[in-house]
Parts: sequence; structure tokens; C-alpha cells
Amino acid sequence: MRGHLRQVVVDCHEPRELVRFWARLLGGEPVDRGRGWSHVELSGSVRLAFQPVPETKAVKNRLHLDVAVDDVEAAAREAVGLGARRLGAVVTDDQGCFQAMLDPEGNEFCFVSP
Repeated sequence: MRGHLRQVVVDCHEPRELVRFWARLLGGEPVDRGRGWSHVELSGSVRLAFQPVPETKAVKNRLHLDVAVDDVEAAAREAVGLGARRLGAVVTDDQGCFQAMLDPEGNEFCFVSP
């Protein structure tokens, strides 16, 4: 049997707030569902969903999202304006560059550019 990836789920305290950050960052309309869940449908991609959990994030994510952009610095500035924080400086190597970021609840993600 081979499955397919339907959605990526992020644990968080405030799904209705966090989904709006990601919807502004990636496009799409936030959808609030029952039991405190929210999600955003991303064109040409999987759904990004947010589920409420009582515990606080304590350590680095074991999985993070890489968001492809044309201009890493411009994307980082825009994300900071939406409530994200930078995590270190832009890193450049033979594959391109990336900027590690934290969303408003501290979940890691990166902007990447070839």
C-alpha cells in the first residue's frame, strides 16, 4: 500500500490565530473547524492544519517547513512584520541560501532560495 500526504498538522495553543499568520504568509483563506482546529488550503500543495494542544513547545521541531521564495531577505522582513522572528542569520552555501525563522508560537520554518 502506498499513501499520499494529505495535510501537515501543527500543534499549537491558538490555532485560530496561527492559521491566520500562515494564510497571510502562504496565501489561502483560513478555515476554523470544530474542536478548536483550523486549517488553510494551499494551492498546489497539502493542507496546513493547526490543532490545539495544552502543552507548550519545549524543544526544537523534529520536522519543519521549507518555504521557497525568490528573495529570502524580503520574505523574512515580511514574516517579521506578521509576527515571526528570525533564528540566526541567512546561511548561503552551494545549494542557495536559507533563513531559519520562528512563527508566532515558536515553530521553526525556513525561507529557501536556490
